[in-house]
Parts: sequence; C-alpha cells; structure tokens
Amino acid sequence: MHDELIAQAQAWLTEDPDPDTRTELARLIDAQDHTELAARFTGTLQFGTAGLRGELGAGPMRMNRSVVIRAAAGLAAYLKKQGHDDGLVVIGYDARHKSHDFALDTAAVMTGAGLRAAVLPRPLPTPVLAFAIRHLGAVAGVEVTASHNPPRDNGYKVYLGDGSQIVPPADADIAAEIAAVASLTTVPRPAHGWDTLDDSVLDAYLTRTDAVLAKDSPRTARTVYTAMHGVGKDVLLAAFARAGFPAPALVTEQADPDPDFPTVAFPNPEEPGAMDLAFATARETAPDLIIANDPDADRCAVAVRDVDGDGGGDTDWRMLRGDEVGALLAAHLVHRGATGTFAESIVSSSLLGRIAEKAGLPHVETLTGFKWIARAEGLRYGYEEALGYCVDPDGVRDKDGITAALLITELASRLRSEGRTLLDLLDDLAVEHGLHATDQLSVRVEDLSLIAAAMHRLREQPPTELAGLPITRTDDLTQGTEGLPPTDGLRYTLDGARVIVRPSGTEPKLKCYLEVVVPVASRADLPTARAKATTLLESIKRDLSTAAGI
Repeated sequence: MHDELIAQAQAWLTEDPDPDTRTELARLIDAQDHTELAARFTGTLQFGTAGLRGELGAGPMRMNRSVVIRAAAGLAAYLKKQGHDDGLVVIGYDARHKSHDFALDTAAVMTGAGLRAAVLPRPLPTPVLAFAIRHLGAVAGVEVTASHNPPRDNGYKVYLGDGSQIVPPADADIAAEIAAVASLTTVPRPAHGWDTLDDSVLDAYLTRTDAVLAKDSPRTARTVYTAMHGVGKDVLLAAFARAGFPAPALVTEQADPDPDFPTVAFPNPEEPGAMDLAFATARETAPDLIIANDPDADRCAVAVRDVDGDGGGDTDWRMLRGDEVGALLAAHLVHRGATGTFAESIVSSSLLGRIAEKAGLPHVETLTGFKWIARAEGLRYGYEEALGYCVDPDGVRDKDGITAALLITELASRLRSEGRTLLDLLDDLAVEHGLHATDQLSVRVEDLSLIAAAMHRLREQPPTELAGLPITRTDDLTQGTEGLPPTDGLRYTLDGARVIVRPSGTEPKLKCYLEVVVPVASRADLPTARAKATTLLESIKRDLSTAAGI
C-alpha cells in the first residue's frame, strides 16, 4: 500500500508544472509521510455544480495547477463536443494565492484546444466575469475563486454561455471529460495566443450598474464599506461615484486585496468577528449603514444602527440577516413598480412569497444556489439567505454584491428622506405579513462522515416535534418534489415554522435553516412577537441538534 502511494506521488511529481507544489511533494516523498500523502492521493477533488473548491497543495485531492489544467482540458473537450469549436471562453480571477496562475493555465489550455480565450485585466469581482460572458458573447466562462472560504483554499467556478453557473447534466459531462485526461503531456499549452482584456468590459459593467437605480432617486445615505481583504473596493467605489452617492468610508485595514486575510478567521461577513472592524469604523463615522462584500464581491452584507431598548439612547450596530436584506430589496423593487418573477432558494424566508403575492407578482422557489435561482423563468429579482442578491438579471445572471450594495443604499436614501430607516421598513413588513424570523444551526466538521451520519440518523429516527410544535409534514428532498429536482436534504413543516437540513455544497458544514412566523396585530405587538420568535428558534435549534446527534 505504501509503495503504491509513493509510486502515485512520484508519477504526479514528474508532471507537476508548478515548482512550489513540486518542492512540497518531493519533501513529503522524501519524508515517507504516508499519512499526508494518503490525504492527497486517495481520490480526486470532485467536479460538481460548484465546479472545484479545495485546499491549495500538491496532489489530486488539492487545488493546484495540475488539477486546474485537467479541469480546463475537460471543459474544453466538453465545449467542443457541444459544437463550440472556436468559441470564446472568458476567464476571471480573484486575488487569492495561485488565482492568476490558474487563470493563465486555463487560457493556455483553451487556446491549445483551438478555442479562443480572454482573461480579465486583473483581479475583479466575480459578477464582472458573469457579466462579461454575455457581454462578449462567450460560450463559457471560468472564475478562479474560493469566494469566502479560508485563506488556504481556492476554487474553479464554471459558467456556460447564458451567463449562469453550470447545472446537471453539464457538470457530470464535464467531470467525465476531466476524468478522461490521462496525462498532462496530452494537453497542449501554448505560451501565448489568448487575449488579455482591457478595461472596456469593466466600463460596460459599470455603465450597466447605473440602470439598477431609479432615475432621480435620493442618493444621500452615507456608508461604511469593507472589502474583507478582497477585490470589491475599486469597483464598488467607482459604481458609488457614478451613482452620486457619498463616498463610502473605508475599513482601511480590510480595503485592499490580501490572500492571507490577516484580520479575520474566515473572510465571510456572516462569521463571528468578521465585521468587528467595520463596526469600529462606523462608531467613528456614524454612517446610515455598513456595506460589506465577501472577497470576490458577489455577496453583500448590510449592518444598521440598532438603538438599545433600555431607554438610554445608546446605539450599536447589528448585521441584518440575508433574509432581512432579501425582503427589503424586494419591497423596494415592488415600491418602484418592478414586474417579473421574484425567486429564492428553498432555504430562504417565505416572506418573499408573501411580498410577491401581495404585489401580484410570480414567485418561485428553487434548489439552493444561484445556478438554480438564475434560471427562474422571467426572473426580475432573486435572492438567497447566504447574502446573495440578483437585482439586474439581464446584466448579471448571478448574485452580485456591487449592484445589491447600490440598491440597498438607494433604499436607505429614500427612507432617510422620509425620516425613516431600514429597521422601520422591516417593522412595516412584519405588521403587514407577520414576523418572519429566521436563524441557522451550522456545524463545521473536520470529518465529513459526521455529516452523512447526522443525515442518516434524521432519516432513520425522524423527529415528530420540535420546540413542542408537531411536525405536520416531512419531505425527503432526495426524492425530488413538485418543481424541484432531487437534492440531499430534509424539509420539516411545522405549525408556524419550517426547518430545512442539508449538507453545504461548498464547505464542510451541516446547515439547518429555521424559520418561524408569528402574527403581528400592530407595531406595539412587535417586541412580544420578537421575544416569542427568539424563544421558538432557540428551542427548535436545541431539539434539532439532539435529533441529529450534533
């Protein structure tokens, strides 16, 4: 067994084009580190609907140039079988370690396969790449990013010519072509022949962002902005300047790209502590709201001033949940007279459906991920609770943290002109539609088998009630439901509540999405309704954790 492992590693070493991973792997072979070698060579990173994502390092179970070259060769073969013999593939990348190398390797492979390749001019937000695909008439796009994963990770996201991320069966077909790449020596990689784009694509994207806002709308709201050490700053500042908003106050420690993300444990605005520096900046500058992007700027987080209920008038800042921002943006678009379909993932709040129904607009639920939301027929607005919002589907058929930031700041400006805030509008929505309170139980694991064990336990020993509320219906989503293809998940419907349990598609996490709906007769009843909702959510979390054994 050990001999076979060493032989595999040596064979990989002979083909590895990257001196960094060659040195790393040679050291492991010399040390006879069978445990670490087994972790890297027992299997391969699986190409799925999220493309590839994993830890950087040598070997087929890590993200590296060898793995990326194989992935690019598989994608090229797939595109040619689809009849795109000389089609254009546009490639974007973030500022993570190795992202630029992976982008150039992809361009070389596409060029060697007879396709045309164009690389964005520098690290830019993922939505710029999603826009560029349709703007340039490309047959596919690749974004090298691990989004908000830890610093040691990178990833490879694939879009087809409609500007949406791949969905089955394209993912399996591409994976089969990747598996068919026997050796890197069979993959032509010329040293040149692709285009490096200039700023005209970015300029076209920025021109498009203007269309997100209503003509002559107020543009007065003041913001604090953090790029979370990612690539969003320059594009967001340019978009805000074009729109005529006050220049955001920057969280300077996190403003510029840094692949080591030195100020945060995880570069995700949802993670505890990630927004602390933004809150500190806001306490100094007293803006109307805080805007945060994740490192590739396709997500948008929003925080607002929250007046303490102790009568002292002190203020502090709190993050709005993705579902709260999703509802606010929907209400704003309805107020502006938007027409078309409002779409969301099944794990997002049912409040969107209430807002759409009241406005007489179509509403659809999809599987988790913008690869599904973006495909909703007649889409006008889509969101998912994980801070993803698509507010201009004709421009970017994916989540876009730049245009979402513009739209929420326009809404804050409108409310400011009325002497109101985002929290006031949330109160209005609660009185009109009931208080929709959401929460999440998210368990990060080192051992992925723990997630499978929890799902197995819930299926074999299903709970009959949570927080004293009887479960009135259980849907095993692996069977598929009306309008939804199969996925690994469980959905529990309770009297006045809903729970969905699923493994994360991009991180080693089991995620449980909770929602309770509490009727509200008037604004005076909101504190009582909120207290009831908080108690219910905590009880559901506790009971669900016990039922899943986590």
